[in-house]
Amino acid sequence: MKKATIAYIVFIFFSINFTISAQNNLDQLKFLEGTWKVENQENYETWKLINDKSFQGSVYKIIKDKKIVSEELSIDAVDNEIFYHAKVFNQNNGTGIAFILNKEVKNKFSFEKLSHSFPKKIQYTPLDNFTVFVEVLGDKDKGYSFKMTKQ
Repeated sequence: MKKATIAYIVFIFFSINFTISAQNNLDQLKFLEGTWKVENQENYETWKLINDKSFQGSVYKIIKDKKIVSEELSIDAVDNEIFYHAKVFNQNNGTGIAFILNKEVKNKFSFEKLSHSFPKKIQYTPLDNFTVFVEVLGDKDKGYSFKMTKQ
């Protein structure tokens, strides 16, 4: 009985620790909150903190003063993981793709799904309080990148 109690306490400790770890990572992403404009384009990305475990976002363009949304995004803390969900309209039969935060990558937030055709990685590197560098990468880390400034 005593061993079972100790095992249960250890299990609870690690469960709480994993949840705190995922939450701390989500806290580190709070810099994304707000509206971001792609450098030299009328493309935008916006993020809103919904609760302590979730962000919602979207990608849109401004064409002739009209907002045209092309992607729905979310970032969610689930258990000990952080997931980035991207639903691109007119792709993947309307279903979203989930990318997982690679905690081993330092100095940037690298959301990865290596089994996906493209992209395999979506990476955000904060450069300062008002600038973020985004990389959208496929095989052999080839793809495209851009800077966004906070509006």
